[in-house]
Amino acid sequence: MGVIQEFKAFALKGNVVDLAVAVIIGGAFGKIVESLVQDIIMPLIGRISGGLDFSNYYIPLNQQGMHLSLMEAKKAGAVFAYGSFITVLINFLILAFIIFQMVKILNKAKRTEAVPIPQLPAEDTLLLREIRDALKR
Repeated sequence: MGVIQEFKAFALKGNVVDLAVAVIIGGAFGKIVESLVQDIIMPLIGRISGGLDFSNYYIPLNQQGMHLSLMEAKKAGAVFAYGSFITVLINFLILAFIIFQMVKILNKAKRTEAVPIPQLPAEDTLLLREIRDALKR
């Protein structure tokens, strides 16, 4: 019974629950960023670059030609799918930038909260300091 109680105490600690919530929200946020990149940013880049679809860019590593879609080429053999890599890289850069901004804002908020207001010494402390300084002379 000790192990079950120990596990319960561990699982219900604030940090573990906070971490679980962060992982779930992070996963959902990752899906949002993925959709943003694949459904909005990459089509805009494709439109600007003359209708190019980065997700289907690949180099076949077998004898098949470039006329197949990426999925068909993967079924036919090994491919070097650099278009998918570009999309994932843009996903990562956007996500990293957003997380960087969030951490920066949180650090700034912590700094403003953590700065203690200097308190003036009490009147009796000032009087004792004057007496001490007078005795030293």
